[in-house]
Amino acid sequence: MKRGTVMVLCCARSVAVLALPLLTAACIGAELDEQAEGLVGEEELVGEAEGAFETDNGYLANALNFNALNFNALNFNALNFNALNFNGMDPNARASILNPGANGALARDLLRYIVSCSLGPAQTFSFSWTDSGGVVHPEAYRGSLGIAPWWSSSGIANDTFHQRLITACVAARTNWYGVSVMVSLRDDYNGLGTQPSEISTYTVREGAFWGNLFSSTPYVRACYSPGGVTRARQMMRDCAAGHVTVDPATGATTVQGCGPMVILGSCDTLCSGVDTTRGFYRQCLEDPSIWPWLRTDLVVTSFLTP
Repeated sequence: MKRGTVMVLCCARSVAVLALPLLTAACIGAELDEQAEGLVGEEELVGEAEGAFETDNGYLANALNFNALNFNALNFNALNFNALNFNGMDPNARASILNPGANGALARDLLRYIVSCSLGPAQTFSFSWTDSGGVVHPEAYRGSLGIAPWWSSSGIANDTFHQRLITACVAARTNWYGVSVMVSLRDDYNGLGTQPSEISTYTVREGAFWGNLFSSTPYVRACYSPGGVTRARQMMRDCAAGHVTVDPATGATTVQGCGPMVILGSCDTLCSGVDTTRGFYRQCLEDPSIWPWLRTDLVVTSFLTP
């Protein structure tokens, strides 16, 4: 089936999204709290990711710091709807990645992962920015998964299908601690995670991610696979399992998502139609608090090594 045909069919599945608070911590509940172990003290790491991506189909590093998804810090300007190249960028998005301050670092961090998810291995996004000391820093972000390789020359404003797939890819690679962990990403549309060696190596299903960072009311949602929570926390992957913090005064624990990411609960409850070969979830409830019946198939499922 041609990609253009897929876009037409899938656009019909797009859903209306109500405004949700993006920076409110989401408590997951007793089931996840009981599984929490190896609690790590909360530490916000602001800075740029390591930038070295390995890829073999859906096999990628996840070092995107959750702070890069903080829309207050980004002021939403880094999310470009025009062509994904420096000269074609929206002026606000271009100014955001040229910012020499902390917000510029976050914007470049997010852009690096958007490029990696969207463009192919033969494509790069190149530009230079100048720090407060006058030092010029050349950047070259290489594509990898190729979800929307044509974005390098045309806009994405009206393409909610690819906006959502790119969002799911970026969300699946977000890490509370900003540490690099290799993950296998799989979905129903891009052939991610099809290599037999990858399937046999990355056997722990961690969770699933969906949403739309490009929406006028941007949102990101996730669920955790109960059997993968312990391993996810061992590998410092908290964005599906939930980041656990402890109140030093009361000892009470709180479980929350990464930045604006809202964890809705167990994927076993929220998702259906597990692929028999690659193990990904085919559909998950868009937002059960609003639509207890409406499912989305624009979902990326993440897998870890045992």
